[in-house]
Amino acid sequence: MGRILAFLYGVICYLIFLVTFLYAIGFVGNVFVPKSIDTGTLNTPLSMALVVDAVLLSLFAVQHSVMARQWFKRAWTRFVPPPVERSTYVLLASLVLALLFWQWQPMGPVVWEVRNATGRTLLLALFWIGWGGVLFSTYLVDHFALFGLKQVYNYLKGRDAEPIPFQSPALYKMVRHPLYLGFVIAFWSTARMTFGHLFFAVMTTAYILLAIQFEERDLVRSYGDTYRVYRQKVSMLIPLPRRR
Repeated sequence: MGRILAFLYGVICYLIFLVTFLYAIGFVGNVFVPKSIDTGTLNTPLSMALVVDAVLLSLFAVQHSVMARQWFKRAWTRFVPPPVERSTYVLLASLVLALLFWQWQPMGPVVWEVRNATGRTLLLALFWIGWGGVLFSTYLVDHFALFGLKQVYNYLKGRDAEPIPFQSPALYKMVRHPLYLGFVIAFWSTARMTFGHLFFAVMTTAYILLAIQFEERDLVRSYGDTYRVYRQKVSMLIPLPRRR
């Protein structure tokens, strides 16, 4: 019964993530959703809106990075069963994002706006390419393990978790972090850049650059010289010719 409940819990966490991910696309792109990055009342003073939005982004950054570290996982799994640890992480990340969407304070001054039809079309295409790159990158590494479904499925079937071998398929041969690159492209590709959207893009890009440093330390600990060689040959975010 415990295995079935763990599996159902993992499925629910995954579905919550999926809804949150789809809402994030609409939130950043100002499409499809009732409240996006630029919608809402502008009654909040700019200074207060900056503080609120900075706190919301910081909450996500702390949750997302701290809970991903190995030392936290070792402590965390004393209370949370290991098969559902990843699902719980995904659930909490989704809830923090939902809080950000709900409480985000728009900051309306327009920093720049592209009026040229070709330019607008190009930026819209880049926006969708960015999000598509994010999703595609998750499948290249192991989408269902990344979001906890594989762990609860293996637990349901009584299978032991197997170590994940290091691999660098497709996009990972061009850059080490195509998933993060997709986010950066999506966040910056807009024809109408408001101050609020610019603040979001700057802060999330800064966080991504910092998060990569922590993530790569963990990868070096896990894969040793294999990852060190890979890091020397493949650029971090900007696709460049491979170094020999």
